[in-house]
This record gives sequence, C-alpha cells and structure tokens, in this order.
Amino acid sequence: MTYQIVLLPGDGIGQEVIPAAHAVLEATGLDAHFATWPIGWDCFEREGAALPTETLAAVRGADAALLGAVSSPSRRVAGYTSPVVGLRRALDLYACVRPVRTPPLPGARPNVDMVVVRENSEGLYVGQEERQGDTAIARRVITRHGSSRITGWALRYARQHNRRRITLVHKANVLRETCGLFRETALEVLVEAGVMEVDELLIDTAAYQLVRAPERFDMIVTTNLFGDILSDAASAWGGGLGLAASANLGEHGAVLEPVHGSAPDIAGRGIANPLAAIGAAALLLDHLGESERGERVRQAVDATLRAGVWTPDLGGTATTADVTNYVIAQLA
Repeated sequence: MTYQIVLLPGDGIGQEVIPAAHAVLEATGLDAHFATWPIGWDCFEREGAALPTETLAAVRGADAALLGAVSSPSRRVAGYTSPVVGLRRALDLYACVRPVRTPPLPGARPNVDMVVVRENSEGLYVGQEERQGDTAIARRVITRHGSSRITGWALRYARQHNRRRITLVHKANVLRETCGLFRETALEVLVEAGVMEVDELLIDTAAYQLVRAPERFDMIVTTNLFGDILSDAASAWGGGLGLAASANLGEHGAVLEPVHGSAPDIAGRGIANPLAAIGAAALLLDHLGESERGERVRQAVDATLRAGVWTPDLGGTATTADVTNYVIAQLA
C-alpha cells in the first residue's frame, strides 16, 4: 500500500524542519507519495488565503498531513483566520494528543511518561467572541457529545498503549455548567467502562502538581484551553518545545505537527531543532499503523540526543542538517 502524505511546511523554520522530517520518513522505507502544499501567513500574503481550498482538499484526500509552523499577525488583518484552527474544524480533528517522556539528556527529570489528551474542537477556542463597547465577551462551548467522544477516544488509547490511570482535569467547582458537564459526561464514560483507574484534579491543582511532581501523571484528559496550557507546560519535562510533537486526530483525518512556532528570529540560519518535527513524523507512522517504524524513529532520536548531537536550543552547536543526518544514520 502506498500512503498519501501531505507536507505543509508553512512559515519560518517550518520550511526547514518539515524537509528534515520528510527525509527521515523516507529513510524508514515507508512506501509513500509525498506532496507539498502551501499554508500560513506567507501563503496568505501571496494568495489571499492562509488555508487555500486546494490545500484543504489535498489534506482531506491524504492518509495524513505533516504541518511545520505558521506565523500569525499580531494585529487584526481582514480576511485572515488561523489555518491550524481551520484544519481542525474542517476535518473535525477533535483529539489533540501530546506524549511527554523523560529524554536522554543530562539533568532531565527521571520517570516522566505521560500523555495529555485535549478536546480539540470546543471550549473557548470555538471563536465566538464579540466586542460590546469597552467589554469583550467570549463564549465557552462544552457539549455532552464532545466530552463523551474525547473521553472514549482517550480510553481506547489507554487500552492500546497500556496506560494505567486517567486524570480528569477541570474547574467544575467554579465553572459549574461547562466544566460541570465535561466532568459529569467523562465520569459516566469511564465508570461505565470500569477498567481504568480514574482520578480528577482541579486545573490549578493539576498545574501545581505538573510542576512539583510530573511523574504522578499517566494520562491527562481535559478541555481545550486547559489542555493547551498543560501540554505546553508538560513539554518542559520532555526537553522543551524543541522536542515536543503533537497529533491532531479525528475519524477522517490526521494532522501531525511540532509544537514550536515559526521562530522567525532563527529562520533561514540552519540551526532550527528538527527533532520535534521528526517526533511528529513518528506519531504519523503510529497513526498509519506503522508503529514499528515509529519506534525505530524514536530510538534514533534518543541515540542522537545521547550522542550530544544538539542544536543551540539544547546547548549544542549542531545544525539542522547535522541532527537530521545523524538520525538517518541511526535508522540505517
């Protein structure tokens, strides 16, 4: 079977790290056809759309897409909307998955091995905001359907990956209707399944514990904004954003991406860390059912880190090409 993979380099260092991840995917021997399509701010300035219709159609028709990074204007720009949010909505990529584990780096916190599962389609990111004079209002939308399906997805993931405990994170003591509905629905799903250890934490307590004792967490399941913040914080224990990868998944689509931004300050200098994008490539392989290849990629990344082949963000002097070539050499 030949997989159809769409590459979306986007802006800034995305133009450097996605070719690196592409090279690693090819080095695994994966039978795939790769096609590159435009997305992001530069695309918007050229074509008037940050997510062109043709790009969206290509992603819809592919087995998976690998996204680099997109820049966003700091001011309001007529006609511009986030292409990342656009992809998630158009493809209903309701599950965002962020694995975090202790990397083989000096001084790394031992025994960290967690997965943050974030509901990716609701909450405060539904885009329902308005101004009324000097007052700005945002709607937080939580549904029973959305809460049920993300919890069910997390439960299936936990069984597949031998996870032992799910921690629900919410703020139901204050946000009684929205977080209350999420908590109530999630507990119904988990209690009915009855096969998983379950606990729950308020968001502020979870944030404190994530800083104090990250090894206590196995899987976190939470709402959109809370998951966005907690997963970024958790990445500190996994070597930082230069190593953090994310999967946006739904029933009919998958977009895998490094978590870092477009980093315009270092774009074009050849020193961007490609390991987050390569980690996203490993998640892409997992999604395709090519888990053995995905594990080989992760082992090659670990070997690269143990060898001290580090870009400047990790304290080294290696270039993007140096790191990529070392990973590929390990695969060989």
